[in-house]
Amino acid sequence: MRRRGVTPGWYNRVMASQLTGDTTELLQTLIRNQCVNDGTVDSGQEVRNARTLEDYLGGHNVAIEQFESQPGRGSVVARIEGSDPDAPTLCLMGHTDVVPVNPAGWSRDPFGGELIDGEVWGRGAIDMLNITASMAVAFRHLARSGWRPKGTLVYFGVADEEAGGHWGAEWMLDHHWDAVGADYVLTEMGGWSSVGADDVRRVVVNTAEKGIAWRRLRVSGTPAHGSMPFGADNALVKAAEIIRRLADYRPGAYLGDAWKAQVGAMPIPDDLKAALLDPARIWSTIETLPPPLARTCHAHTHTTFSPNVAHGGQKTNIIPDTVDIEVDIRTVPGTSQADVDALLHDALGELAHHVEISPLQAFDSTESDRSNALWDAVSSATQVAFPGAQLLPGLIVGGTDARFYRSKGAIAYGTGLFSPSVSLESFGTRFHGNDERIDVESLGLSTDFWIHIAKEICG
Repeated sequence: MRRRGVTPGWYNRVMASQLTGDTTELLQTLIRNQCVNDGTVDSGQEVRNARTLEDYLGGHNVAIEQFESQPGRGSVVARIEGSDPDAPTLCLMGHTDVVPVNPAGWSRDPFGGELIDGEVWGRGAIDMLNITASMAVAFRHLARSGWRPKGTLVYFGVADEEAGGHWGAEWMLDHHWDAVGADYVLTEMGGWSSVGADDVRRVVVNTAEKGIAWRRLRVSGTPAHGSMPFGADNALVKAAEIIRRLADYRPGAYLGDAWKAQVGAMPIPDDLKAALLDPARIWSTIETLPPPLARTCHAHTHTTFSPNVAHGGQKTNIIPDTVDIEVDIRTVPGTSQADVDALLHDALGELAHHVEISPLQAFDSTESDRSNALWDAVSSATQVAFPGAQLLPGLIVGGTDARFYRSKGAIAYGTGLFSPSVSLESFGTRFHGNDERIDVESLGLSTDFWIHIAKEICG
C-alpha cells in the first residue's frame, strides 16, 4: 500500500501502532474473561476465551474450530492453509487459562485488565495471555492482508496448561493431531533479554524444559497411645526426618549446553564462571550467591526435590501409623522416572524401607535442537527490534505444553519478544505473583515478532 505524499516508514509505524492497540485490547478482554484453572475438571471454563478468540479470528480465508475435552474446557484452532503440502507447518500456541489469585495481595483488580501508565494489569498478563493475544493479532493480520503461504500456519488457543495440559494440549494432540499437528511450534516462556559486559544484547529462547516426576511417599508406622511416645514407631517422626533428608539431598549436577551458554553470558568474573561449570564446585559456589540467583542456578543444574504437602494423623492422642508426603521433583535432561526412584532411595537411606513410593504426575524432560529453520527465523526476527542481538538458549525449570509436541518429533521453542524493561527478575516476580502486568511496548514487539517468523517459515 502506498499513498501519495506518505512514506512507507510512516505507514509501517501506523500499522505497528494499530496492531499494538489491537493486542492490548484483546489481552484486556482475555484477562476479564477470568478463565481460572485450579486443577479441578470443572474449573478453567476456557470456552469463554475460546469464543472470544473465535469471534476475533473468524473470516478472511481462515478455517476455525472449537474443541471441548470436557464441558467448558474449550480450545480453539484457526488455520491458514498452505498451498504446498510439503512445506512446513508452523503452530503459534498460547494457553487461555490462568492460575488462581488472592485479590488481597493486589493493588488493582486482578481481573480488571486495566491499562495504567503503559502497562496492562491482570492475572495472566505475563503467564501467558500476552503471548496468546499477540499471536492472535499477528495471525489475523496475516489472514486479512491476503497472505497466501506455501506452508500452513496454525493458531492454537489451548486450555488447561496451568494444570498439566491433560484436558488441553495432551488431549488435543492425542485426539485431533490433524487439526494441530505441526513441524515447528512457538509458545511460552522466553523473550526477556539483557545486555552483557560486551554490550551485546542476548534474548532468551527456551529450547528445553525439565521433566516432572511428582511422587507421593507414604510413610508407615505403628499406632499407639500418644501418652506413651518413648520408642514409638511414629510415622510422623519418620516423615519429618524424610523431609529433612530430601531438603538436604545433593544429586549430581547437570551442566548442559544451555547452562554453559547462560554462564558464558553472565556479567560475573571468570573465576566464578569456571566454578559454576565445575561439577565438583558448583554446589558450594551456588551457596555463596545471592538467594534469588542461587535458586535459579540450582534449579537449572540439578534434579530438584521439594516436599510441599504432608497429610497424616487421626487425633492428638494417637500415634500416627500413616503419613503421606507429596514431593515436587523436577528432572534434568537424561533423567528417567526409574532414575528418580533410585535417587529417592539414595536420599532416604535406610528409611526407604519404611516408605511406599507412588507416582502423581510424570513427564520426561524434553529438548529441541537449534540446527533448523525455526531457530534461524527467530534469530532473524529478533534483529528487527534489536539489531546485533544474539539468541541465548535456555532451560525451563517448570513445565509447558511444548513437551507434548516435542514428544511427537516437532521442534518447539518457548519465546516472545519483550521490551528491555522486562528483565528475568521482573518477569519472575510477576509470574504467578501479585500485581502481574505487562508493558504495551512488549505487546507490540511480540506481535511483529510472530508476523516476521510466520513469513520466514511458511513463505
